[in-house]
Amino acid sequence: MEIRRMSEIPKESAAGPLFTGDDVGRQQLAPESNDFNISVVHFGTGIKNKLHYHESDQILIVTGGVGVVGTAEGETKVEEGDVVFAPAGEQHYHGAAPDNSFAHITVTRKGAGAIQLEE
Repeated sequence: MEIRRMSEIPKESAAGPLFTGDDVGRQQLAPESNDFNISVVHFGTGIKNKLHYHESDQILIVTGGVGVVGTAEGETKVEEGDVVFAPAGEQHYHGAAPDNSFAHITVTRKGAGAIQLEE
């Protein structure tokens, strides 16, 4: 068993083509896990990811700020304490609301990355 303090886990840049801006950071919570990708993702003000899907289910646990999650059917505001379940294959996006920063813990199956849809 290992106990880690989130305040001691380094934050690395997660910027890339999946996001609408570069102000995105990530803290990997269990890099040694054989089963799960688990990270805290920090979004700068108004930064979101683009429409994408995962090959596994994704769970988002909102840990700070105000954000949005959306699909082709619409968008919903989320806040600290909310839990979002996106089933495998569902096209969706998530990130910070326009005037807020945002953070969530994301859990997916190891090896099941995000597949970005055409812009």
